[in-house]
Amino acid sequence: MAQAQIAVPGAQAKSVFPSAETVSGPKEYTIAGISTKGINYLEEDLVIAVTGLSVGKKIKLPGDESISRAIRNLWKQELFSDVNIAVDRILEDKVFLVINIEERPRLSRWNYRGIRKGEAQELNKKINLIKSKVLTDAIKKESVVRIEKYFDEKGYSNVIIKLRERPDTLLVNSVILTFDITVGKKTKINQINIVGNEHASEARLKRTMKGTKESGRISLHRADDYSVLGSDNKRSFGKYLKNFGFLSVSKTLDALDPYFRPKFLKSSKFNREKYEEDKDAILQYYNTLGYRDANISKDTIYNVAKGNINIDLRVNEGRRYYFGDIKWKGNTKYSDETLTKLLGIKRGDIYDQELLARRTGSIPDAAGQDISSLYMDDGYLYFRIEPMEISIDNDTINYEIRISEGSQATINNVTIEGNDRTNERVIRRELRTLPGAKFSRADIINTQRRIANLGFFNPEKTIPTPHPRPDGTVDINYAVEEKSSDQLQMSMGFGGGVKFYGQIGVTFNNFSLRNLFKPKLWDPLPVGDGQRFAVNYSSNGLTYNALNVSLTEPWLGGKKPISLTTNFIYSKYSSTLSDNSKSFIKVVGGGMTLSRQVKWPDDNFVVSFGLNYQNYQLQNYSGLITDFTNGFSNNLYAKFSIQRYSLDQPQYPRNGSDISFSFQFTPPYSTFSGIDYSQVDAERKYKWVEYHKYRFKADWYKTIYGNFVFKFSAKMGFLGYYNPDIGLSPFERFQLGGDGLSGQNFFIGRDVISQRGYDVYAQNATIFNKYVAEIRYPFSLNPTTTIFGLIFADAGNAWSNFGAFNPTRLNRDVGVGVRLYLPMFGLLGLDYGIGLDRYQFDPTGQTKTSLKDMSKITFMLGFEPE
Repeated sequence: MAQAQIAVPGAQAKSVFPSAETVSGPKEYTIAGISTKGINYLEEDLVIAVTGLSVGKKIKLPGDESISRAIRNLWKQELFSDVNIAVDRILEDKVFLVINIEERPRLSRWNYRGIRKGEAQELNKKINLIKSKVLTDAIKKESVVRIEKYFDEKGYSNVIIKLRERPDTLLVNSVILTFDITVGKKTKINQINIVGNEHASEARLKRTMKGTKESGRISLHRADDYSVLGSDNKRSFGKYLKNFGFLSVSKTLDALDPYFRPKFLKSSKFNREKYEEDKDAILQYYNTLGYRDANISKDTIYNVAKGNINIDLRVNEGRRYYFGDIKWKGNTKYSDETLTKLLGIKRGDIYDQELLARRTGSIPDAAGQDISSLYMDDGYLYFRIEPMEISIDNDTINYEIRISEGSQATINNVTIEGNDRTNERVIRRELRTLPGAKFSRADIINTQRRIANLGFFNPEKTIPTPHPRPDGTVDINYAVEEKSSDQLQMSMGFGGGVKFYGQIGVTFNNFSLRNLFKPKLWDPLPVGDGQRFAVNYSSNGLTYNALNVSLTEPWLGGKKPISLTTNFIYSKYSSTLSDNSKSFIKVVGGGMTLSRQVKWPDDNFVVSFGLNYQNYQLQNYSGLITDFTNGFSNNLYAKFSIQRYSLDQPQYPRNGSDISFSFQFTPPYSTFSGIDYSQVDAERKYKWVEYHKYRFKADWYKTIYGNFVFKFSAKMGFLGYYNPDIGLSPFERFQLGGDGLSGQNFFIGRDVISQRGYDVYAQNATIFNKYVAEIRYPFSLNPTTTIFGLIFADAGNAWSNFGAFNPTRLNRDVGVGVRLYLPMFGLLGLDYGIGLDRYQFDPTGQTKTSLKDMSKITFMLGFEPE
């Protein structure tokens, strides 16, 4: 800090202050005037005010403390590079002062050297420099720190920054800053050494570190050959053999870890903030093992070869603790026995603080199997629970769980916000939390799921918020975020006998029929009532043409959950390329289906009944398995189905199931006709087709870890007949294999079931079963671009009759795939499947089945094939 300086310019001073040698001590003066020199940008009055000096104030010269304080005050502003206060002149007992200052330069502009343009643009947002602002040392230091942090987060820990400052010749007292940056090589974590751990393996502790990972490695030299904190000598080839490690996959991988790590797709950059979080994660994991006193006594980060780093940690595990007696206090609604059973923790169980928090509800349990959920599902919104340690006996911790039940809350108002396109009544009819009803956490979760399953809103942003009121009631607000739910489907293909195939379709999932004549509500068609309108047309020119139009009203009449679906279909396929009138099959038909949500066994069930009619016309068409090649055939059938749908959201389900069973049947015409069908021709036999058909489908989803989701599906179908003289219907059969895109098969009246890794291997089956297992992981859950990858294993087969049915004889395949959901186009998908049973074993070794022969790439657009 600069010392106070009183300068007396002899030529300018009207009066000279006597020196200390000529007077006995300081003399008192009254400040008669204050002036400034050197100010270019600042206000003179503001500078004088900062000093604390003022006209009329009495000071003693030399050595007055107020002068020193004034100079210190000016330095604190960090606006000046030089400051002094001088005596301008003295008249008797009056003194005139002058404040001499030199302003710091101001920042004219700044630039970067050694980095890319995009990095420079990002840094401009980080360092927050302002043009024309006084440039202080603190600002320069902060800018350097922010740049270092920016590159450190990107994995460049050894960045070198040189700050260069030069005058701007175009502006007075202004400078230009240049940040000369040498980024260097990305810093990777070579090795994480953990010592002191006896009851948790090093590999398991490393897995808890989500943001701090070792780099991939293939080397003949060990990565763990050096450690600052020493080594527990955990790995050696002798120990590996002695402990029969070769019989264990995990022990073998651990033994290979210093030499081989297949982690090349994982980020191994070092991030200080994530590292601190990961140290806490290690201790949290120890707490789940009962080591509540575990701590990291020392950790260090140091450089190793190639600019990489090692991380060493020493853990002190402490002793293991166990749960002791658990007593309840304050509970009147439920007995101690009921709560103890739900808690599921007994005396002698290993102490696990996270488990206790999850079972009591302090940490939300996704399944709702906790004590807080038990109370809150019964209206106890103001319920509070607090586990308290009351004593510790050696290694046993005794608890008293204190409960404040409060009173049951009823719902007062339910509000909805964020629905800019969708009418509020469309959302309200999905609510399970109604005014006047008892508050229930389960009903809120159910409502949240139902709103998400409408498909009109971003499921990640559908947020319910309870607002307790002083009168004991509660208001609930549902915040939603609209997303585009309409879909445009376009596809084309080449190859085969037809050479070209094209399809175009549009689906409006939030259609409004009653707004049809209100152009202001079109976007691009009338929207807002939750109806579904779809048109799909596919063709390959003259050979194949198909049109499908459907309209669904989900709440017929607007008062009850009764859905009405109507549809019209037209298809024609000719097997003659030159003249499509010589040989073809054509179908015209339509139908309607009524569906209703039912509340038993729960309100996830939907029961449907439909009546449909199709008229087939055949002319010289030999594509059926029977001898029916000419004439008309009528297919009038009813279809009954029951479905239970409990998925948490439609695009990327994490939990829940979709299970359905359908029974489709025609009247048994032959029973009442009195005709001997063993003596009639095919045209009369199939004039009115008769059959009974059964379909079962079940999809289960379960979160297994983080965002990893396991899906299991089972599908089965069977086609039966009434009259053995007529036999099985030529229509409504099953086709198995291929991509499942029915338009590309150019066949009418057949259920198309896909199987990845196989071409079509059964075209006229009457019974089939198929099983699918998938593990999914999302790369993006943004509603505008939902992307996830999957690995799968399928097994399926189809048979021509029930006598040949063998459920254990299945065609198996495995593979990988990716799905992309775009609001406008719906589903885009790609699968690479390997048909395991396409491999043909040749004991002579003369022929070999290659991977190319066994594999198949499948594309999908608009929907997921069965």
